[in-house]
Amino acid sequence: MSWTEIVIEVARDNAEALSDALIEAGALSVSVEDADEGTEQEKPLFGEPGMEPKEAAWEHSRVVALTDVDADQAAIVVEAAAAIGLAAAPAFTTRKVDDEDWVRLTQSQFEPIHIGRNIWVVPSWHEAPDANALILELDPGLAFGTGSHPTTKLCMEWLEAHPAPQQSVLDYGCGSGILAMVARKLGATKVAGVDIDPQAIESARDNAARNKVEDIEFFVPEDFAQSAHADARFDIVVANILSSPLKLMAPMLSGRVADGGALVLSGVLARQAEEVAAAYAPFIKLSVWAEHEGWVALHGRLGSATALPAR
Repeated sequence: MSWTEIVIEVARDNAEALSDALIEAGALSVSVEDADEGTEQEKPLFGEPGMEPKEAAWEHSRVVALTDVDADQAAIVVEAAAAIGLAAAPAFTTRKVDDEDWVRLTQSQFEPIHIGRNIWVVPSWHEAPDANALILELDPGLAFGTGSHPTTKLCMEWLEAHPAPQQSVLDYGCGSGILAMVARKLGATKVAGVDIDPQAIESARDNAARNKVEDIEFFVPEDFAQSAHADARFDIVVANILSSPLKLMAPMLSGRVADGGALVLSGVLARQAEEVAAAYAPFIKLSVWAEHEGWVALHGRLGSATALPAR
């Protein structure tokens, strides 16, 4: 089976409305791209994670609508243009989309990721490049944390650089559970993960079982507060979230760190490091451990008079 794409270049003001109208007129799906992609006029459209752009369109947008191969593409464009009040239907081109093994195509986009000295995150359909490395089998999914984002990498690298055999670790905002699993595989004996998203907790438990670290405990916050860990303090507390919630949680997260224990924070842009550290200053002195692609990992130790050295 094959399909036909309709490609229309429009101004930003019409991109969203035209997209909706094309769906109503019979398109199977619609996407909006930067028509200036690959040129000097290209303008990235993104924000800080958790803060989506208000409008998914560019000044010079390209609307791409997928249709059945035997659909009347011209009629779809005319109907959509009329629906949003355009005086005339915009010019468009079409291109054929051949049937493919979409599962295999999607899988081919995700390769094993090498992190730190000896960690590999490997999708289930790949062989581990180094069987003697610390291997995490993890498929891309809905829960945040596959090792591809700089903040996740920073936290994993910190855990590898500061192994904690026989120690306890709390991964707050655990997402896929990747940091908790790294800590457990590096020898931590008591590991817990907390996330506000029940779906993330389910994903983390599945990932832990797949990686044979089923003894990690994962909770939503209300269950964590009622668990055996309700008043527990941990040798290492790691939180890879975002700067705003991290600042709000400063008393709580600091209170979870055992005497002499370490606190590691990421999800913090380099320009936000000072204000996040200031929020924690009454509890723990934090400093930047490392920076990667504009993101930083902050760390400090409870009871330490000075901040820990950077990497």
